[in-house]
Amino acid sequence: MSVMNFDDPRLTAIGLLTEVHAGLLGRFLPVLSAAGLSEIDFETVIRLARSPNQRLRMSDLAAQTGLSTSGVTRVVDRLEREGLVRREACSSDRRASYAALTDAGRERLEGVLPQHIQDIDDCFTGLLSESELSAFLDSLRKIRAVVRPCATAGAVEAEAPVRP
Repeated sequence: MSVMNFDDPRLTAIGLLTEVHAGLLGRFLPVLSAAGLSEIDFETVIRLARSPNQRLRMSDLAAQTGLSTSGVTRVVDRLEREGLVRREACSSDRRASYAALTDAGRERLEGVLPQHIQDIDDCFTGLLSESELSAFLDSLRKIRAVVRPCATAGAVEAEAPVRP
């Protein structure tokens, strides 16, 4: 019979990550909620804001958020009703459409980001030195590349075709 090591550092790593995630959400959600944004609403509008032309193909938005295509459609429908996002047709593919951030969506983000960034700094990034933060971000990107390789789908604008 083998003896299991319950103090395995891999268990500690995932346990700490889970605890930190829960603690950070507990800190962030009241601020987002006060701005009328759920966690997925915020993730959607911030991803759009940080994307080329502040828009993403719906399929890329689904991949980035980890939502199904029907799930991202429901979120975008709700955000569109609130005027935070609009749909745009794709000129090169009639089957595809984009979700684009509206002026109202940008204004909502601008209203919530100062406090959100302050909270991030107070209980997360501000606790780390510049080199610790850089190493931490590199580590997170390495892990994300394995567990969510589609998390940056559409984040880099496709280059225009080169014409002779």
